Amino acid sequence: MKLGIIGLDSSHAIAFCKALNNPEYEYYIPDHEVVAAYPGEISYDFDMSYQRMIPFTEEIRDKYGVKIENSIEKVMDQVDAVFLEQVDARKRLQQFEIIASYGKPVFIDKPLALSSKEANSIIELAQKNNLPLLSTSSLRYIDCLTEALSDDSNGEINGADFLSPMPIKESQPGFFWYGNHATDMLFRTLGSECKSVKVIPSKNTDIIVGEWKDNRIGVIRGSRNYIDSYMGVIHRNQPVIINPSKDKRFMYDCLLEQIIKMFDTKVMPISFEEMFKVVSFIEAANKSAETGKEVRL
Repeated sequence: MKLGIIGLDSSHAIAFCKALNNPEYEYYIPDHEVVAAYPGEISYDFDMSYQRMIPFTEEIRDKYGVKIENSIEKVMDQVDAVFLEQVDARKRLQQFEIIASYGKPVFIDKPLALSSKEANSIIELAQKNNLPLLSTSSLRYIDCLTEALSDDSNGEINGADFLSPMPIKESQPGFFWYGNHATDMLFRTLGSECKSVKVIPSKNTDIIVGEWKDNRIGVIRGSRNYIDSYMGVIHRNQPVIINPSKDKRFMYDCLLEQIIKMFDTKVMPISFEEMFKVVSFIEAANKSAETGKEVRL
């Protein structure tokens, strides 16, 4: 299978090329080579874009042998499936409008969109063109979470708490830059039927409290500062600790396994509805942080 990447200012772009184009890599996935990529336009008001685009593009071209093209269309003409990786999610819908017309499987890096309105437009385009779509944080599929969810010997899940970095980038509204990570872990653990969101802010930390329709509580503790690791607790009869720093596989390898499976089978591991609800949850958290009120979903 021939694969393409749109947007070369994301750490995913480097990580995925390493796993797909380097046979010496420990978790190399054969027969799925990245053959073409379009860097995308630099966002000069977003440091993660203007600091990364040129060096990442050079590394992907020189180290991994990927052909660099000057348009989305030239990439799409050569590939069987594509990763949409541009870090600036303001460009999502415009780029996806072009990609979707080809009807090929697509992975969209988090967030799917910066509003529920744009998320709905992306989903409608995917459905109209009958293409498999996946958009999620890499944290959703980390091995320690997968293992914890598969073992129900300690009783039913009564709730969950996740600790995550939550730095704010002005160009990506509120919690949209990093909020997806803990949100995706929370939704995988508790399901997508969250009915309300309330944010308790402080100078360096935001507490996001979600109440599910079955009255279970999910909590995200977001640190304004970048930290090296994520942590979580799944509440069963006895608490189950989630610590991805102890996993052997890196989070990107776990995510890539799921993406390639979708590319091969055309079967989406997450429903359109759940992807939409993740965006709606973050949007509601932003509104709660602004108003100080609980927001119903």
